[in-house]
Amino acid sequence: MYTVKKILKAIIVLIILLWVAFFGIIIYAVITDFKPDEKIILTTNGSPSVLSDTSEISLLTWNIGYCGLDDNMDFFYDGGTKVITPRLNFDENFSSVTDFLKKNDSIDFVLLQEVDRKSKRSYRIDEFNAIAERLQNYSSQFATNYDVFFVPVPPKNPMGKVFSGISTMSRSIPSSSVRYAFPGEYGFPKQLFMLDRCFLVNYYPLKNGKDLLIINTHNEAFDTGDIRKAQMEYLRTFILEEYEKGNYIIAGGDWNQSPPDFNPQFTDNQINTKQMALDPEYLPSGWIWSYDNTVPSNRSVTAAYNPSYTITTVIDFFLLSPNIESLSIKCIDLNFKNSDHNPVIMRAKLK
Repeated sequence: MYTVKKILKAIIVLIILLWVAFFGIIIYAVITDFKPDEKIILTTNGSPSVLSDTSEISLLTWNIGYCGLDDNMDFFYDGGTKVITPRLNFDENFSSVTDFLKKNDSIDFVLLQEVDRKSKRSYRIDEFNAIAERLQNYSSQFATNYDVFFVPVPPKNPMGKVFSGISTMSRSIPSSSVRYAFPGEYGFPKQLFMLDRCFLVNYYPLKNGKDLLIINTHNEAFDTGDIRKAQMEYLRTFILEEYEKGNYIIAGGDWNQSPPDFNPQFTDNQINTKQMALDPEYLPSGWIWSYDNTVPSNRSVTAAYNPSYTITTVIDFFLLSPNIESLSIKCIDLNFKNSDHNPVIMRAKLK
């Protein structure tokens, strides 16, 4: 009887300690919650590069998956079981990603998503600084979109500390670089441990007195649609106002949605038919969605990558204002070796 009482007492004490720990995490998360202003000026420059208003330019967008979502990985939040790739895999991923970027350092504008700076999932490597050091001829900016002291899931192996964001690197010096916060968030307490989505805008003056805006976006991935719709409405208002000023606009990144009227030309049984697609009426006529429909840019991470049955889609692409022409676009098929996304390269011309 005495032993039973001791066991019950131990169980009660354990339950109390777990509840105390849970509420302690919530309280600390509330205190340290990342709450950025709607608009944050990251950098300004009194002597920016001045570009021709008839320039031909090249751009690359790539969600590098913090170099932790290689082809052997699945991910617990998307239906898999794994949390962090082994250190040797991470090192190989990071080396391959930086090598690819270095080999393509003639590209004018590089837009990266899921760039970690001090996260458990990427072994606390400052990926932004390391990439910037490899691309020394670029001006580099970083906008935080994920800053949580401790992500407590999954319980058996929590993801832990995450500090991550998006980065734009360019061979030209912008006059300013600005972080704009997307609207919408999850309910409490989930919102404390999710991303604070944003888009990063670099402004480059042109010889005709207008600006070229390069927008790096990483839209919501996990909601049922309402948050993504609110984000797209916010972005729509922003770009239309800028276009009314006579500016030139290119937005690219990981939209977590397929382009309007998406008609993929890769194998039917690999297409993610559940992927949300953007509304064809989202913008007035003349705006161009530029994407490669022959190569998937993203794979499902419910299981390790297998080209025979892994679901794939296109969610990485560019949007161009009517005063810009898309000359070519190509998704580079890296077979998702080091990230769950493939890089996309576009060439465009200002009219």
